[in-house]
Amino acid sequence: MNKHTSGLQHNPAFAEKKVTWLELFYDLLFVAAVSKASHVLLHVELGSIPIEYLSKFILIFVPIWWAWVGQSLFVNRFGQDTLSHRIFLIVQLFFVLIMTASLSVNFDQYYVPFLIGYVGLRAMTAIQYLSVHKEEADRKITARYLGSRFWIGLVISALSLFFDSWIRYAVLYAGIAVDIVLPLIGRKYLMKSPINTHHLLERFSLFTLILLGESVVSILAVLQSSYWTWQSILFASITFLLIIAMWWQYFDNVEKKVDKTIETAGQTIIYGHLFIYLSLCMIAASIQLLFLEQLNYIFMLSFIFGSILLYFFSTTLVFHKYRHLHQRLGIFHLALLLGILGIFLTIDLFFLVPNYLIIGEMMLFFVVYAKITT
Repeated sequence: MNKHTSGLQHNPAFAEKKVTWLELFYDLLFVAAVSKASHVLLHVELGSIPIEYLSKFILIFVPIWWAWVGQSLFVNRFGQDTLSHRIFLIVQLFFVLIMTASLSVNFDQYYVPFLIGYVGLRAMTAIQYLSVHKEEADRKITARYLGSRFWIGLVISALSLFFDSWIRYAVLYAGIAVDIVLPLIGRKYLMKSPINTHHLLERFSLFTLILLGESVVSILAVLQSSYWTWQSILFASITFLLIIAMWWQYFDNVEKKVDKTIETAGQTIIYGHLFIYLSLCMIAASIQLLFLEQLNYIFMLSFIFGSILLYFFSTTLVFHKYRHLHQRLGIFHLALLLGILGIFLTIDLFFLVPNYLIIGEMMLFFVVYAKITT
């Protein structure tokens, strides 16, 4: 096995693992969950999105992301398209339905079904790890570590049923936080059975496609929210070009610029994509809110540019480690892209810019970002 110049390992055989049709069906059920989480950002009061709803958006989205990540990582390392694996996944689909149906900003009313859905999903994944047998010793160690440690977070979250008020949610999310941190703590065990980079990037790219779909839905909302005027048609047209540029930038990176033979624990991809997904939801909400002009101008600029910056930094971080050495971005590229955003923001702060020009600025930024990175 050859060593990469950065010390990472390669294994050409790892590129052969493919996403199955059942995995794609599994993703399909998360579309509704993602849509529910994104719509929380559309709550506007007095020209801004209240901190309460920004917080609820994150609190709703993180369990969705982590439940999806948990099963995707098991499939990546140990999954085989067998009857037992299909049964496990089908049972998990049932828990996905329960969790999705219970997602609401009114946590108290739907708390118990949400907890059943989330804990059921994570418990099934933990059981799958513990049922791994026909693997070499190092891979068994990884499976045992994850399968046993995930119960710690699950038990903590389940104990939230015995509390009321804010303490219940503190206990719930303490368990989720423990669940998320445990793989980071046990990185030495995960390195004994590296992820299949090709398959993992394909899985995360498919989920990214779901999030981009939310932006497409926002275009439809723009066109359906008023009579078709030249402003609404122009806004929708520029937004469409924005989404195409975002798609181009992300998927050309994954397809052409990333070294998929690198073997790592995959944690940069996994945790970095949480921020990519959060930013994509925020951008989708920005499109609708910008067109409807419900937000205070300064808050609107802060929310939009903040969303773009979050996407830029998170995609740069995720792809930098996995890009071929000669294709990695340099300081000049980063300065150029940040400079473009800085110029646009400065102009918008000094002049009252129409919404279609602001979305046009975002589109131009992503065109340049796509050109530089692909």
